[in-house]
Amino acid sequence: MSDMEELKKKNNGENNDKEIVYSQAIKAGKRIYYLDVKKNRKDDMFIAITESKKIVSGEGDDSQVSFEKHKIFLYKEDFEKFMNGLQQSISYIRQHQDEEHPASSHSESSQTEDSAKAEKEEGATSLGEEIKIDIDF
Repeated sequence: MSDMEELKKKNNGENNDKEIVYSQAIKAGKRIYYLDVKKNRKDDMFIAITESKKIVSGEGDDSQVSFEKHKIFLYKEDFEKFMNGLQQSISYIRQHQDEEHPASSHSESSQTEDSAKAEKEEGATSLGEEIKIDIDF
C-alpha cells in the first residue's frame, strides 16, 4: 500500500470531517497556539484552538521531550459570545493587572502589539477582525 493510500485510509476515519482550510500558529515561549479553521462533512466551518506545550522530563542524556496538547472547538454560532467573554476577561486582567504590577503588564502588552505588527508586515491573513488570544490551562 502506498503512503498516499495509507493516508487516505487513515483520514477516512475520525479526521475525514476535519479538513483544515486555514491555519495560524502563535509562538509564545514554551507554548504554541494553533488556530485552525476546519470544515466538517456538511461544509460548516469551525475553529479548533490547540495549545501545545513542550515538556522536558529527565536530565542530560536521559531527558525526553514530549508535547502536552489541549484543544477547544469553537463553532460559528458561539463566535460572538466567545469574543465578548474573551474581551471582557482580557479587559478585567488589564485593568487589575495594571493596578498590581504596572511594569510587567506593560511589557507583555507591548510584546503582543509588536508581534501583531510583525504578523501584519509579513502578510498574515485574518478572518475579519484581529484576534489576540492568551489561554492558560
